[in-house]
Amino acid sequence: MKDSDVKNIKHVINGNYLVIPIETGYIKPGDDLSSIINPARELMKDGDYLVIAETPVSVSQNRLIDEAEYSPSLSAKFLTVVWSKYLWGYILGPLLKIKKRTIKNLRKLPKQTEAHKEVVLQLYGLKHALKPASEAGIDLSNAPGTCVSLLPENPEKVAKEIKADIEKDVCVMIIDTDATYMKNGKYFTGLPIAIEGIEADKGFFGYVKGQLSQNMGSTPLGCSEKMDVETALKIANIAEDYQKSLSTEMKTIHSVKAVLGSEMDEVTIEDLDSITHTPAVIIRKI
Repeated sequence: MKDSDVKNIKHVINGNYLVIPIETGYIKPGDDLSSIINPARELMKDGDYLVIAETPVSVSQNRLIDEAEYSPSLSAKFLTVVWSKYLWGYILGPLLKIKKRTIKNLRKLPKQTEAHKEVVLQLYGLKHALKPASEAGIDLSNAPGTCVSLLPENPEKVAKEIKADIEKDVCVMIIDTDATYMKNGKYFTGLPIAIEGIEADKGFFGYVKGQLSQNMGSTPLGCSEKMDVETALKIANIAEDYQKSLSTEMKTIHSVKAVLGSEMDEVTIEDLDSITHTPAVIIRKI
C-alpha cells in the first residue's frame, strides 16, 4: 500500500506516527485471529507495528473462566469487602493517590467480586489477590455472562506466529492496559508476564511500589522482535491512546452497561458482537 492510499483509510495522527485501526466483530472463543491478520497483511508495510489487545487473543485461545462456578471462601470475602472496598476504597487508595475512578469503583464493588477474588486466589495466589483491582490482568469486561478472560498463553509465541502469517518485515506486539512502572531506571509490573526488560509477576507488591514510582503506561506482554523497553512502551501507549478515544471502550466492568446496555453478568456473545471492536491498530512512523 502506498502512503497516498492512506487518505482513503480510517486513521489518526499521533505525533510522528500514523495509527490505522483494525475493526472487527467480537472474536469468539475458539476463533482464529484471521479477522486481524488478513487486513493487517493488506494494509501493513515493512517497518510497521501491529499492536493487539490481550483480550481477543485470550478469548481466541479459550482462556475463559466462569466465575459462577467458584464459591467465595472467607478469605475471598474479606479481600473483597474489608480489604478492597473499605481499606483501599476509603483509606489506602486516597492516601496513595490512586486514580479517582479506581477509588470510586472500589467503593461500589458488586457482590460478584467475591467470586472473582476466589478465582484470583486459586489461580494466581495471595500475591495477586491482594491487589485491589485488575488482579493478574484478568479481564471482566469483554467476556459473556459470568465469564472472565485470563492473560494469553505465551504471547511472544503468538506474536511471532502472527508476524509469520503477515509475511512482511513488521513487528507484532500484544499489550495489556495494566501499568508498567519505572523506579531508579528499572521497569516492573504487577502482571504475571511482560516482555524482556520489564520485571513481571510482582502482584500487589509491584502495585504498591508502582504508586510511588513513575507510571509508564500499558504493558507489552509479548513481541515478535527483541525491542528496547522504551520503544516498546512508546508504541504500546500510542495504541492505548487510540483505544481511549473510542466510545465503545469497555475498560472496566462499570462501563459495560453504558456501552452494551446490559448488566455485567447478563452480557451475551450477541451483545458483544453488536458493537464494532478494535482489537488491534497498525502504527507507522511518518
